[in-house]
Amino acid sequence: MIESPKHSRRLTASMALMAALLTSGAMLPGQAQADEAIPVTRGDQIQLVVDVADSLSDAEAKAIGRLAGLNLELNSVHADDANLYIGWIAANRVERALKVLRDVDGVEAAEVNNQLSLIRPPGAANDGAVTVSDAEPAGFPNDPLYQYQWHFDQINMKQAWATAAGKDVVVAVIDTGVAFADSNDGRFKMAPDLKGNDFASGYDFVSDDDKPYDEHGHGTHVAGTIAQTTNNAYGVAGVAYKSRIMPLRVLNAQGYGSVGDIADSIRFAADNGAKVINMSLGGPLPSFVMAAAVRYAHSKGVTIVAAAGNSGRRMKSYPAAYKHVIAVAATQYDRKTTFYSQWGSFVDIAAPGGNTREDQNGDGRPDGVLQQTIKTGDPTSHDFSLFMGTSMAAPHVAGVAALVIGLGTNHPDQVEAILTQTANDEGKDGSSEWRERFGAGLLDAQAAVNPTAGCTGVGRFGSALLLGLILLLGVRRRDPLGKTEEISRLPLAVGLVAASSGLFFLPMLLGGLVPESAEFALSALSAPLAQLDSAIFGPGLHQNALLASALIPFGVLTVGLGNVHLRSLGTGLAIGFGAFLLGEAFLQTSDVQLIPGVGTLDQAWLLVNGLICVGLAALSLKRS
Repeated sequence: MIESPKHSRRLTASMALMAALLTSGAMLPGQAQADEAIPVTRGDQIQLVVDVADSLSDAEAKAIGRLAGLNLELNSVHADDANLYIGWIAANRVERALKVLRDVDGVEAAEVNNQLSLIRPPGAANDGAVTVSDAEPAGFPNDPLYQYQWHFDQINMKQAWATAAGKDVVVAVIDTGVAFADSNDGRFKMAPDLKGNDFASGYDFVSDDDKPYDEHGHGTHVAGTIAQTTNNAYGVAGVAYKSRIMPLRVLNAQGYGSVGDIADSIRFAADNGAKVINMSLGGPLPSFVMAAAVRYAHSKGVTIVAAAGNSGRRMKSYPAAYKHVIAVAATQYDRKTTFYSQWGSFVDIAAPGGNTREDQNGDGRPDGVLQQTIKTGDPTSHDFSLFMGTSMAAPHVAGVAALVIGLGTNHPDQVEAILTQTANDEGKDGSSEWRERFGAGLLDAQAAVNPTAGCTGVGRFGSALLLGLILLLGVRRRDPLGKTEEISRLPLAVGLVAASSGLFFLPMLLGGLVPESAEFALSALSAPLAQLDSAIFGPGLHQNALLASALIPFGVLTVGLGNVHLRSLGTGLAIGFGAFLLGEAFLQTSDVQLIPGVGTLDQAWLLVNGLICVGLAALSLKRS
C-alpha cells in the first residue's frame, strides 16, 4: 500500500503521544511508555493540528492559518464538517504560531500533531500460534479453538450468548486496520475466521483511501475479540459476533499514528453510524483536539472504550482518561490485574487482557488472549495468535457494550452504567488501590445483558401498570357513579404491554433456542413499540423521535373514536407510551434519534410527549 505524503516521512522524537499498541511484547514496561512526545516532522518543520469552529468556511479557516504563518489543509477528505486542519511550521516558530492560533476567535484547539512509534523487540510479534483443530466440539459455540479462550469464560460469555449477540450494532475499531477483505492486487487477504462477518464502510486515515487493510496485525486481533465469526466450526469465537465492524486505520505498519488522524477517525465513526468505538491505543499526555472529538462522539450517542495502558504504573493514559471514555484495565487467568496494566482513579472496569508469561490454567499454552490475525510482515497469511495487553482487554468491553446496545439501551452513559454496575467485584477489599486497579470490577457479560439490568423491562411494565391504575382510579373518583366510558380489557392490556415494555422476558427464555429465521420476530415482540425501529432498521436508527412520541396512540384513538375495541387499544397504547416516555425522560437509557445531542433536548421531547400520552389516556377514560 502506498502511503500518502501526509504520512510518508521519518518521525523523530521531541514531545509525547503514545500509541499503546498493547500486544504482548509490543508494549511492556520501559519499552514504549516514554513520557516524551513525538511530533510529525518534515525536515526541520513540525506539523500542527488545528480544530476550527464548525461554523467557519474553508476560506476563513485558511485565513486564520495564514495569521500564524501556516498553509492549513484538511486532515482528510472527511475532515470538512469537523474543520480539522493540519499545517507545517518551522520548529523554532511552533510556540509563537500556537499562541497566535489560540488567541484567534474560532480556533477551538491548536497543538503539535504528535505521534509515537511502536517499539517491538525481536520475536515479540506473536506469543504463540495455535494450530487449527478439525475436531468440532459439541454444543455452542462449535469453534474448535474456543476451548483455549479462557478469557471468554472469565466474563461468562456462554451464558450471555443465550440472550444477545449484538446484531447489526456497528463497532468502530480505531487501530492498524482490519483484514476485512481481499485486495484487488492480491497484497491483502481477508482473515478466514472473519468471513462470516458484515463490515461497515471504514477509512484509511494513514493512506487517505477507503481501504483500511491491516499491515500490522493488532487491529485484526482486536476486531476478532469483538466480532469474530462464531459457531462456524472453525477457529475461535467473538463477543458480539453479529455486530458489524467499522475498520478505521490510523496506525501504519510500523505503529505510527497521529493525534489528527485519531481525532478525525473518532468523528468519522460518530458521523457514519458507529454506536461503539474501541481504541486500543493511548498515551500519557492529553490532547485538546482528541478530547473535543471524544465529546463530539458522545454527543452523537456513541459509547467509547479505550485501553488503560501497559506501563504497569499508577498513571493516566489518554484517551482512556477522558470524560465519556470507559477505561479498561487488564486481568489474567487468576482474575488478578496483570503486571503491565496501568492503574489509577481513571480506570472504570477490568477485563481479560492475558499474561503470556504464565500458564496458570495448565493447558500447555501461554495465557494470552486468542484470536486470528495476520502473520507478521505478511498480510496474506494468518495465524491464531496469543496476545496480551490492555489492548486485548478493551475489545471485550466494547463487545459487551454492543450486546447491551443490541438489547435496546444505547445512551452511552447508561451503557457504561450497566457495564460498571453489573461488574463482578468479588475480592473487593475496600481499599482505594483495589478500586484504582479494577475500577468497578471485572466485566460480567451475563449480568450486563440480563433484561432487568438497568431496571428496563420490569421497570417499564411496572410503571405502566401503576400509571393505568392511577388513571382508572382517578377517573372513578371524579365520577362516583362509575359511569366511565366502556372499555374492552383485552385490547387495553395488549396496548399497554406492547407500548410500555413488550414481552421483554422472551430473549432470556428463548434466546438460545430461536432459529435465525425467527430472530426478527423475537426482537420485535420483546421490544416496546417506541423501540421497534431497532428490530426493523437496526440499532443505528434505534428510538426514532417519531416513534418515541404521542403519534401512535393519538392516531389509534382518532381512528377508533366510534369503536370500543380500537379505542380501548388506543387507551392502552397511550398509557404504555406515557409510562415509557416519562421513564425514558428520567432514565435516558437511549439517545433519541433526530433530536440533537444526548441530554436536555431529548429529555424535553420525551417529557412533553409522555405528558400528552397521559392526557390522551385520561380523556379516553372519561365518561361521555
